[in-house]
Amino acid sequence: MYQILKGLRVIEASSFVASPSAGLYLAQLGAEVIRVDTIGGGPDYNRWPKNDEGKSFYWEGLNKGKSSVAVNLRTQEGKDLVCDLVAALGEKEGEQGGILLTNFPAKGFLSYENLKKLREDVIVVRVMGQANGGPALDYTVNCSLGYPLITGPDSLGEEPVNHVLPAWDLLAGSYAAFSLLAALKHRDETGQGGEYKIPLADIGVTAMANMGQLAEVLYNDGNRARYGNEVYGAFGKDFQTNDGVRMMIMAITPRQWTGLLKVLEIEAQVSEIEAARNVSFIKDEGIRFEHRDALYPLLETKVFQWQAKELQAALDKVGGCWGEYQSMRQAADDSALVRDNPVFTELKNPSGFTYPTPGSALTISDQERGTPELAPSLGEHTHDILKKVLGQSHDEISTLLQSGIIDDQSGTKK
Repeated sequence: MYQILKGLRVIEASSFVASPSAGLYLAQLGAEVIRVDTIGGGPDYNRWPKNDEGKSFYWEGLNKGKSSVAVNLRTQEGKDLVCDLVAALGEKEGEQGGILLTNFPAKGFLSYENLKKLREDVIVVRVMGQANGGPALDYTVNCSLGYPLITGPDSLGEEPVNHVLPAWDLLAGSYAAFSLLAALKHRDETGQGGEYKIPLADIGVTAMANMGQLAEVLYNDGNRARYGNEVYGAFGKDFQTNDGVRMMIMAITPRQWTGLLKVLEIEAQVSEIEAARNVSFIKDEGIRFEHRDALYPLLETKVFQWQAKELQAALDKVGGCWGEYQSMRQAADDSALVRDNPVFTELKNPSGFTYPTPGSALTISDQERGTPELAPSLGEHTHDILKKVLGQSHDEISTLLQSGIIDDQSGTKK
């Protein structure tokens, strides 16, 4: 855990991927992220993947390094308590409070208008489905953008193919995290808070437009074709070696291209293709893509003559770009990715399972990443947070516990 955001306090009321991932990134950089959890857990508390006892690896992964306050959000007293936590000042001079990260509805007890009555400079960063307040999830956004219709081989026709990575959720989480820091900078300079809305649908469609794909379909008045594992507009494809290993081999830069030709000893054959078609492949990856009908069969034959480890070593010597296809289980044992990667620390998690647990993906020169902090149990910090942030006495907290407004240690009342 880095400490570059030490002194920043964020109240997080959220579930699923986008909003919790934003809180995770902030916590990994040293922010105090206090989750507001409904007693018994929210809709994602037991979400798959999980162990045989029903403990969610998903939940403990996205909530590392956070504190948890368990509140009965069906009561007005519980709602008021959460609002008070959001509006509370920092304990010491220079500490930052008054920040809410949430994917709760824009209308309701956590509305910006309601919180602003308690603290004029409050910052609300709200991850949403659609800009109009309607619901959306990663898969409903992705299907509406057309990506499932250009994913997979052309032989599928009009059959959609969903991918398994919640890309728009993760992008929205990153967008929410840096939007929160931008909002904080603005407040530091002007004294003004505000509500910062991040609709998942807008994250998806603006990303599509920013990559030129919106302009592409409008310009061509039609959709892009499917190209399977061929990288559109570039030189990249999966190839199989003689020992049955499948590799993704890319050649984007001139150096990667010339190095690949040298390793495979096909400079002469490629020169013949260039001469016959009156083109040059050295500088333009797009031209390589246009003539893939001649290039890919040539490379497939040559790659198949190699053993994988030998080819990989040869490509490394010339600055080649490649990746070996492997399963997630194989990736878990990969020394570079996981086992010897300093991002990971072997820790026993709240699920009871010990496994490589990641810290921040960021590497900061001259700073230690530190050991990851584990996800909390529900309400683990209820007593301490109410005492520290709201200044409540032991008797006040005990009254709230006995009345069922709050809970701690997953339901164990003190």
